[in-house]
Amino acid sequence: MIRSMLNWRSLLALLAIIIVSGTIFYSQYLARKIAAEERQKVEQWVAASKAIVTGTDLTLPNLIHNEQQSIPIIETNESDSIMGYINMDSAKAASDKGYLYRQLKKFRSENRPLEIKLSDTPYIANRYYYGHTSLLDEVRYYPLIQLFIVALFIFFALYTITVRNTATQNQLWAGMAKETAHQLGTPVSSLEGWVEMLKETHPDPRTVQEIQKDVDRLKLVSDRFGKIGSKPQLEERDLLLQVRNMVEYIRKRATEKVQFNLQTGEGMQKGEGEKIIARISGPLFDWVIENLLKNALDAIEGRGQITVTIRQQEKEILVDVTDTGKGIAAKNLARVFKPGFTTKKRGWGLGLSLSKRVIEQYHQGELFVRQSELGKGTTFRIVLKK
Repeated sequence: MIRSMLNWRSLLALLAIIIVSGTIFYSQYLARKIAAEERQKVEQWVAASKAIVTGTDLTLPNLIHNEQQSIPIIETNESDSIMGYINMDSAKAASDKGYLYRQLKKFRSENRPLEIKLSDTPYIANRYYYGHTSLLDEVRYYPLIQLFIVALFIFFALYTITVRNTATQNQLWAGMAKETAHQLGTPVSSLEGWVEMLKETHPDPRTVQEIQKDVDRLKLVSDRFGKIGSKPQLEERDLLLQVRNMVEYIRKRATEKVQFNLQTGEGMQKGEGEKIIARISGPLFDWVIENLLKNALDAIEGRGQITVTIRQQEKEILVDVTDTGKGIAAKNLARVFKPGFTTKKRGWGLGLSLSKRVIEQYHQGELFVRQSELGKGTTFRIVLKK
């Protein structure tokens, strides 16, 4: 999929370069052609002006002179003092004394002036400086406009491809999860039947109880995977109880060198009856907490401290899972939630990715790395709306 994305991007970039390059070359060709035609028109206009001053048959010169209504021209004497102008903003010229001189400076930098010599001794001449029509400016700026349009097209094309690939990836994860749940369903049902038989025939109830716990665990895993891709039903539950149960579950599977702490924030009512009510999907939220706790266990490598802090604020509930492990390198912070990313030798790197999806898509909350420092530990934060 990544290679496909790169191929699409390369193809779009190459297409953009070809389109813009071709447009620039053709626009420059048109600009030179228009500029040559404009100079020819100005030359004709100057020749007509000379004919009007010196000639007798004024029909054609007058016609040429009057038809030139697009190219701005400033007439000066041999000292470049302004004597007249055409096709320019007369109102601005009247209100702004510097307007014509600024335009003259601009015309002088753009084109060579045309000159009519009236006398050699003393030297008397009229010079004609001219600018460009709006058509020429539009042709020159057209490549920039097209470049913007092409860039916009590429952006939306890449965005569409990214959204499509993300949707396909989400469908793949959902499909895999549902297929896993389906595959687990048959052996779990069979195991439940065997457990019932053992209850009737096996004299040791402790063995049956432990097997029952493992069967219940498999049912829970199957239920979690079955909910991926479907909108879960959110129910009001005691968040503190949910988290406490998961902490106890992980505690039993950790070594004695790992210390677990569950804390509540300031302003909470202390005591056995303490509750923090939140709208969650119990099985999926437990899965997230389990993933974060297991991730913390991997980080401390069998020795250290894991602290879960729950704080209730006015509009949201914060759950922080903090470990005293090896921390996350700054270069990896942006990738920890991406599917497939893992620093462990074993595993698919899907736990944090699925956890983020469960919290953000199903619970409309947030899951992110609040802080991490190499050698000191990491804190993951869950934010749930009340």
